[in-house]
Amino acid sequence: MVWLFAFFVFLSASMILWATLGPLKTTSNVRVLQGLAALQYAAVVVLLGAKWLGKV
Repeated sequence: MVWLFAFFVFLSASMILWATLGPLKTTSNVRVLQGLAALQYAAVVVLLGAKWLGKV
């Protein structure tokens, strides 16, 4: 179940990053959106690390 959740968080972060590098690159809050994507990638790393170490 954690793998599936991590996959969807990764997919969400990838879509946000794609949007900020494409259609939304001229918006004023592009850095905020890229920061959100970076936080989501970090959350995926933490989740998968916890799963790999047997903590979840």
